[in-house]
Amino acid sequence: MRNAVIGVVLLLTIGLCGPVFGTEESTQTVSAAEAVQEEVQMNINIVWTCVAAFLVFFMQPGFAMVECGFTRAKNAVNILMKNLMDFSVGTIVFFLIGFGLMFGKSNGLFGTTLFGMSGVEPGADWNWTFLIFQTVFAATAATIVSGAMAERTKFVGYLLYSIFITLIIYPIFGKWAWGSLLLGDAGAGWLENMGFLDFAGSSVVHSVGGWLGLAGAIMLGPRIGKYDPTGKPKAITGHNIPLAALGVFILWFGWFGFNPGSTTTGDGSIGYIAVTTNIAAAAAAISAMLTAWIIMKKPDASMALNGALAGLVSITAPCDGVSPIGALMIGIIGGIVVVLSVLFIDKVLKVDDPVGAVSVHGVCGLWGTLSVGLFNMDSGLFYGGGLKQLGVQIVGAAVAFFWAFGLGLALFYGIKKTIGLRVTPEEELKGLDIGEHGMEAYSGFQIFTTT
Repeated sequence: MRNAVIGVVLLLTIGLCGPVFGTEESTQTVSAAEAVQEEVQMNINIVWTCVAAFLVFFMQPGFAMVECGFTRAKNAVNILMKNLMDFSVGTIVFFLIGFGLMFGKSNGLFGTTLFGMSGVEPGADWNWTFLIFQTVFAATAATIVSGAMAERTKFVGYLLYSIFITLIIYPIFGKWAWGSLLLGDAGAGWLENMGFLDFAGSSVVHSVGGWLGLAGAIMLGPRIGKYDPTGKPKAITGHNIPLAALGVFILWFGWFGFNPGSTTTGDGSIGYIAVTTNIAAAAAAISAMLTAWIIMKKPDASMALNGALAGLVSITAPCDGVSPIGALMIGIIGGIVVVLSVLFIDKVLKVDDPVGAVSVHGVCGLWGTLSVGLFNMDSGLFYGGGLKQLGVQIVGAAVAFFWAFGLGLALFYGIKKTIGLRVTPEEELKGLDIGEHGMEAYSGFQIFTTT
């Protein structure tokens, strides 16, 4: 007992005297421990962000399967080639110029053009990780456009506008909303400085892609046979709904990299964001199915599948700052909105969007951006935050629309008047696989008389 008491006294004495007699050594020990802890955390961040980037890359075949399944067999090769090439072209263009435009030091409205990684410490491991993560996001914005313009776009025209999207249109708006993500305040964009919130890209990625798709679909005009002489729309059904469903499940899976990965930090917030993301997707799939069931008298599979995507797009902006119940409500509304939007664009606006890309990404991206101003637990209207955040979100969403849609119209008009945007009627009737690529996706099954 006596020895134990003496030991306790000695430990207390060392603890109390340590700051006096061993300050330098103690400080060095603490600093070393902190340095090790920071290094471990950085490595965790790098691993998690790379894994998330790889998940987002896997969304590329998801988009390809959705678009391929919702369109006709005679255009399947063309769709696969577009999804392959927009990622390939986008990777190079974004590396050379787009990344610097988006994340370089701010210099006026449009930022500073930096080639490759120049000016942002290319030797740092984190910067390479951040580059690959942002590259897959840029490619996603580009590939969204192809769905709205499917089955009648010239392949060379598609390659050209993919370059411009990842070169200028996406990076500049991304600069305005996300510019501080790499260099902090030195790179901050003006929308960020206003307080605009878009955690993982409802506007930056999805609305930009969706509004560009709307501009392209308008400039192209509808597919042959889509509308009768009175203007009534005719259904042009997809050739493989199971393939489209597989694509939706791949996209749902990849979204666990898209939203939780946008933390770029390996911490406990990943699980929370995964929960809000999943709840919104599930709720939207159900509400889209029920909405279609009421309106169309059948639980339409294509509407339910697009509903799941609509929920994922809707929750992308607010996923880090809403409650699970808020995510549920955002998803329910997103599922209803996407069905109504698809019908409105098809029947009222008479814009031919074969896969519903404008509704899923443009319209639901808009809803997701605005939902931050309503459901964010820190600043949302429904949580006592007033109208300020909602007002900022409206400004950001409006800027995204006018920037992407306006430049999209100019871009597609320029392509139309130069190298051409649309294939000939003969090529469209035979299918772009044969006309543009000289092959068939399903050898021996081509039917030339279908429209």
